[in-house]
Amino acid sequence: MKRLFLVLVLGLTSLPLVYAQGLDLTIGGYGIGIGNVDRVNGIRLNYRDWGLDEVNGINLTIWRPVGDAEGTVNGLALGLPLTGAEHINGIGLGVFGIEARDDFYGIGFGGLGIGAGDDLNGIVFGGIGAGAGGDVRGIVVGGIGAGAGGDLEGIIVGGIGAGAGGDARGIILGGIGAGAGRNLTGFAFGTVGVGAGENVRGILVGGLGVGAGRDLEGIAIGGLGVGAGGTLRGIAIAGGGVGAPRIEGVVISGIGAGGIEVVGLSFAPVYFKIVEDGYLKGLSISAYNDIRRGEQRGITIGLLNIARELYGLQIGIINVAHNNPPGLRVLPLFNANFSGRD
Repeated sequence: MKRLFLVLVLGLTSLPLVYAQGLDLTIGGYGIGIGNVDRVNGIRLNYRDWGLDEVNGINLTIWRPVGDAEGTVNGLALGLPLTGAEHINGIGLGVFGIEARDDFYGIGFGGLGIGAGDDLNGIVFGGIGAGAGGDVRGIVVGGIGAGAGGDLEGIIVGGIGAGAGGDARGIILGGIGAGAGRNLTGFAFGTVGVGAGENVRGILVGGLGVGAGRDLEGIAIGGLGVGAGGTLRGIAIAGGGVGAPRIEGVVISGIGAGGIEVVGLSFAPVYFKIVEDGYLKGLSISAYNDIRRGEQRGITIGLLNIARELYGLQIGIINVAHNNPPGLRVLPLFNANFSGRD
């Protein structure tokens, strides 16, 4: 018993030394390393890493690295519950989470989250969140959010939101919102909104709205509104309103629509307006077609149709064309001017 007790005491007192310096059981670098063995081809077991160089195989830790994560794990990075490294290539599994200070490439699961300081690529799931300070590419799911400081590309799902500081391309789904600081391309859905600081292209669905700081092109559906700071091109459907400086395509709005230059078909039951010396080229159906500050080059159908300059046809209860001769400027049922202006 005394000998057994002595062995236990020596073993316990030597644990800190093993942890600090590592117990290298490898032969020619292949085998098992326990503690802070800097290079292992095989299996490496440690409580908490520091000074890691490279593991090719399995690196199992209990807690995140001391200070900044270091080294590369090629293979399986296993955290019970946390693990991390500077670079992880392969499979990362953490009961709580996975941390890659630089890049993560492969398949990852973090019970709470998974993140990379630079790029994250592969198939990744984070119970709360998944993201990277750089680019994110692949299939990425975050229970609350998924995001990138740089670009997003692939299938990105965030329980609350999915977004990128740069461009987002692919299928972007956000429980509340989906967006990009620059350009958004592909299919995007947000129960509240979808948008980008610059251009948006694809099929976009926002529970409240869809918007773009510059151009919006494709099919856009917004519960309340759809808008663009530049050109809106394609099909836009909104429960409230649709607007952009230039619209090319088909607009269907529950209340109103308008712009400076509108080319195509607009259906807005309550109100349609051309502003700032613009024009309508096409067809507008609305209770009130207000083109008092522009030109109508096409057809308007409504209760009240007003145009500063009419080069087409108005059909409605009251039709006003200010460029027609006196006596023909205000007419019931219809008004027309086919003077041939381009």
